[in-house]
Amino acid sequence: MSSAYGQVKKGSLKFKGGDSSVKKKKKKSKSSKEKLEKALREGSEEFKTVYQEVEKTEAERKFEETQRRRQMERVYKAATKSHKDRVQEFNQKLENLSEHHDIPKVGPG
Repeated sequence: MSSAYGQVKKGSLKFKGGDSSVKKKKKKSKSSKEKLEKALREGSEEFKTVYQEVEKTEAERKFEETQRRRQMERVYKAATKSHKDRVQEFNQKLENLSEHHDIPKVGPG
């Protein structure tokens, strides 16, 4: 059995056309990750203070309040309906559609 596999080369595959080896990226050490996270935290605090200084106009505040109210209404509507109610409503909608929307029958029968 070993004679059948005696010709097999071991190791990684090589591409034709020369010695173009792919260099692996070095992994960053944990200490550099910690430094990055610390810098991001400090930077985000600076951006927060700059962002808080910008005041919104009356129209912007009113728009956001309206958006919040509409979002709460949608959430309340979705929370009050059970799955069974939604299925019944969907089936009723399908029943009200015309036959134009029915799936055509293909083949004999």
